[in-house]
Amino acid sequence: MADKNLHVAAAIIVRDNKVLAARREHGMEGWELPGGKLEPGESAEDACHREISEELGLTLGVLWPFTTVTHAYPEFTMEMDVFCAPVDPSAEPQLLDHAELAWLGRDELLSVGWLPADLDVVKSFGFAWADVFNDMHM
Repeated sequence: MADKNLHVAAAIIVRDNKVLAARREHGMEGWELPGGKLEPGESAEDACHREISEELGLTLGVLWPFTTVTHAYPEFTMEMDVFCAPVDPSAEPQLLDHAELAWLGRDELLSVGWLPADLDVVKSFGFAWADVFNDMHM
């Protein structure tokens, strides 16, 4: 499985000035920004919409491109396109593919054990918190 490259899309799902963190039942241990692999011919934005619908039962509206990160895990290298995705305050994610979900405020972002690629994104998002929330009018 060495030298395997994965392209994934993930969402920083934002509601009530908090970000959604997710922990899967299977796979790598740790918390992540929800999302998943792109299918052949699928754009990162389309994959993000599809994955969030499949994993959380949420329909996302406008996605704001945030960053793209590349992280080399021992088994594979992952390129992750990350989008900010505000959701309605009444939107409730479902545990369709995760063991646990948590809404984290800015001061709580580092209170969970993030997967390495996600940790870099979360740290940069934490630093840009006010700018991101102001730019997205949340």
